[in-house]
Amino acid sequence: MVLKLSKVSVFHGCRKSSFYLLPFLFLLTLSNPSWAQDTKVVLITLDGLRWQELFGGADAQLIGNKDYVHDTDGLKADFWREDAQSRREALFPFLWQEVSKMGQLHGNRNLGSKMDLTNSMWFSYPGYNEILSGQADDARITSNDKIPNPNTTLLELAQNDARYTGKVAAFGSWDVFPSIVNEKRAGIPVNAGFRKASGQDLSDKERFLNQLQDQIPSPWGSVRLDAFTHHYALEHMKKAHPSLVYIAYGETDDFAHDGEYDAYLRSARKTDGLIKELWHFTQNDPFYKDNTLFLITTDHGRGTQPLKTWKSHGSDIKGAGQVWLIAFGKNVSAKGEIKVQEQFYTNQIAPTVLQALRLKPSAGMTGKALDLE
Repeated sequence: MVLKLSKVSVFHGCRKSSFYLLPFLFLLTLSNPSWAQDTKVVLITLDGLRWQELFGGADAQLIGNKDYVHDTDGLKADFWREDAQSRREALFPFLWQEVSKMGQLHGNRNLGSKMDLTNSMWFSYPGYNEILSGQADDARITSNDKIPNPNTTLLELAQNDARYTGKVAAFGSWDVFPSIVNEKRAGIPVNAGFRKASGQDLSDKERFLNQLQDQIPSPWGSVRLDAFTHHYALEHMKKAHPSLVYIAYGETDDFAHDGEYDAYLRSARKTDGLIKELWHFTQNDPFYKDNTLFLITTDHGRGTQPLKTWKSHGSDIKGAGQVWLIAFGKNVSAKGEIKVQEQFYTNQIAPTVLQALRLKPSAGMTGKALDLE
């Protein structure tokens, strides 16, 4: 490349001095590239994780209950503490030791901070549709069947904008996500369920993950273990640097349905560590460093009373529409745990992501973007 030098004269009183402008501007551009100015977004969901554990740690009625725990003494040693603050820190050390100091945690209803679904179904597909499309659709999304989502998601809106075409990625543990994202219409490949990494430029780790996924059986027929989802996503971020990434972890919901409270807690604890790994990766990668917004939420809540309803959710389960939101990273003020009266809704997440990306919401989005600054 040949640089043409432009001579610029500057007058200082009666004296004239000259310097060459273009090389200076070129070096300035290299040191401050345009992509470093644009916000990147990592949207994460933890399927069916209750706000009660997020804000209160292990449940006193469940942690010692042998109907739901194999080793009560071992589980108590790991997660039981005398006060809620210590319990939640034992369960989610990254969220409560690091994120609480730099971001925001919404949804502790005991303190007046509320977040709710606007759909009336209170199970997964309707919840994910609301998160991603910014609207409930109780008329058309009434099951978890693999029907292509009739609504346009935030992922598709970004993909259809020239600034983000080819820079959107989605990963999920549940095999329904290709339908939820409507990958064929959206033009976004979704690595979900038991799909493998594909393409001509696979890394050694991606090849290993492909091999390992065949060799480690999942406890469930439609959901893979979250470690695969996580590492497929992380490898793609390292290699392709997408501007918008959606990662949907699934284990917490399935262990809860199985009535395995010990596995539910251990999976939640593990996912806290996975999120920490993602955050620290972004803060050590020039593409993401100081320019990445993290938003974390869930697709639905779970029951509390009677006790057995902790395993379940749906419109007939009291409290299953109660959810939560965590935000940290770029343009998020450090408010920590929110302790004031407020009411958020899940349909506000998609407009919030789109606003961060400087994209307009679709006409069907009913929620307003959240002010996190």
